[in-house]
Amino acid sequence: MEGEKPQLMINGKRTDGRMPGDLRPIKIEVGILKNAEGSAYLEWGNNKVLAAVYGPKEAQPKHIADPNRAIIKCRYQMAPFSSLEEHNRSGPNRRAIEISKVTKEVFENVILLDNFPGSEIDVFVEVLQSDGGTRAAGITAAAVAIASSGIPMRDIPYAVSAGKAGEEIILDLNKLEDNYSDADMPVAISPRNGEILLLQMDGSLTKEQCEKAMQLIIKAGETITKVQRAALETRYL
Repeated sequence: MEGEKPQLMINGKRTDGRMPGDLRPIKIEVGILKNAEGSAYLEWGNNKVLAAVYGPKEAQPKHIADPNRAIIKCRYQMAPFSSLEEHNRSGPNRRAIEISKVTKEVFENVILLDNFPGSEIDVFVEVLQSDGGTRAAGITAAAVAIASSGIPMRDIPYAVSAGKAGEEIILDLNKLEDNYSDADMPVAISPRNGEILLLQMDGSLTKEQCEKAMQLIIKAGETITKVQRAALETRYL
């Protein structure tokens, strides 16, 4: 029937063959843009994301400068060819502006901004191909790009989403699940101390479901953090 919601779980497995708590494969490469202070390319399932960092440099225009700390400018954008939805779109939409803002706030909490008074740090996240979870993929890639730039951070954060398909809590939603799940909860975490840097919710979860989702996210963080650090070690050690 036209408009009927697709079935996201079949015999305990998801449409792409994963179990509820499985991550999609993640691959990160560091230092692929020679003109950036730091850069990273990430493939996460079918997502392909490029992150680049420039600065610290003198804040422009000068009136926006903070004499006590650096400011962060962040731009998240989906390339026009990244998905059917983005086809022929020009300029940032409301979603891109919102994701740029929350990504900026994540890194304001981990970068040692006091070390660079009066300067700005520019963070760019470009989604080349999208398949759900691009804000989490963008934050994860940008964290590696910033670390590769040498800008000091308290930690290298990661992000991943969890959600609900029927009554099943699932990890790392793909595009189909993103569109048709009963809840989607992207979370960014500082792994060293477990501090939550971002938590958003689309849909609803009970307290118990939220706790289970957080358990899956924290467990997945162990894998994501290993991939982030391995990418940096491959480049610099």
